[in-house]
Amino acid sequence: MPPHKKKFLAAGLSCTVLLVLAGCSSNSTSAGTSSTTTGASTGGGSSKTITVGVLTDQTGLASSEFATAAAGVKAGVGVAGTEGYHIKYVVGDTNSSPAGALSAAQKLVEQDHVFAVLGLSSLTFSASNYLTAQGIPVVGASFDGPEWLSPKSYNMFSVIGNLDYTKVTTTTGVFMKSKGVTNLGALGYSISPSSAAAARAAGVSAQAQGIQAGYINDSFPFGGTNVAPVALAMKSAGVNGVNLNVDPNTAFSLVAALKQQGVNLKVALLPTGYGGDLINSGPAAIQAAQGDYFLSTFEPIEMHTAATQAIQSAFATYAGIHNDPTFAQYLGYLSVGGLVLGLQKAGANPTQSSVINALSHITNYDAAGLWGGHQTVDWSQRPMGETQCYWVTKLSGSTFHLVSGSIPICGTIIPGKSV
Repeated sequence: MPPHKKKFLAAGLSCTVLLVLAGCSSNSTSAGTSSTTTGASTGGGSSKTITVGVLTDQTGLASSEFATAAAGVKAGVGVAGTEGYHIKYVVGDTNSSPAGALSAAQKLVEQDHVFAVLGLSSLTFSASNYLTAQGIPVVGASFDGPEWLSPKSYNMFSVIGNLDYTKVTTTTGVFMKSKGVTNLGALGYSISPSSAAAARAAGVSAQAQGIQAGYINDSFPFGGTNVAPVALAMKSAGVNGVNLNVDPNTAFSLVAALKQQGVNLKVALLPTGYGGDLINSGPAAIQAAQGDYFLSTFEPIEMHTAATQAIQSAFATYAGIHNDPTFAQYLGYLSVGGLVLGLQKAGANPTQSSVINALSHITNYDAAGLWGGHQTVDWSQRPMGETQCYWVTKLSGSTFHLVSGSIPICGTIIPGKSV
């Protein structure tokens, strides 16, 4: 294991970075101060300060999932500082719109002169062609669209693997069947290619296990909470299990509406919402989500592994976060770590092209140990393959409990099935 990787997993490190989040407005950025770490590097770092842009959904409908991303970046930058990597960052707010995502990316590159971009947005696809044309290294998460899969996107590297949402895996169907679901409902957003495809794929995965796909809606308005018609339609279809490939605000609203309609759900499975996403939503959301199941792309902190303890320590030390992390915070932290891997391998005087080249030669990315050895991603391949393992927790009270047999649950691609 490289020295840098050992450090990024270690707890109790120190560095001072401050990000001011207040006052984000349309097409604006918020500047973060540079690290104060000085002196010789222990991990091959450079004394040069690197400016990084964080493309994320700070305001608007998608902010329910990604407003916390910058706090994860802050924790990652703190750890990077101990390796001698001096990082300053600015936040580009997409305002949760495709046009806003492109405008924010253009400002980050042309006015803020960022060295790299962390793509932590539901709308990164709107800016990807521009960032690729500019030769900007992009590290982030491929939950928004198919651009991460394209060989043309040679500059983009996903810390969750490059998911091809058009392919169908056994994961959803197997889990639903194990919990007694006989009729599945699924929901996705019309504007998001990945969300829409994931909703359709959930239905096909269920059918492969003999489960009826009674209600599949892949065209719900982005970020919407007018879920009453959907709840009524699911009830009419006889749905007793749901897979909701939408942001937490939509998912929590729909689960509450279904329960109000008297729908007896054997499973409400939410791919987002685990951890701080739910806990920070307040008592009403917590009450509505009692008994719901939550997918996590990484080891939940309830596992108390070396990797989860390291990330908790980083959040506490550098970002003042002492409660359950959010999905976006996981991603922000790991995106910085992924970029630093590229910087470390690019040598003492990294350029944008040398960092892209270095990242392109990483064949066993392991999410800072947060996949527990169950999978790795080969960043040298386009496409890089699909992340197929997920960790499932169930909410009881205000605590997430590990679900036996699903820590993790790993599926396989169903041959000949696509959406």
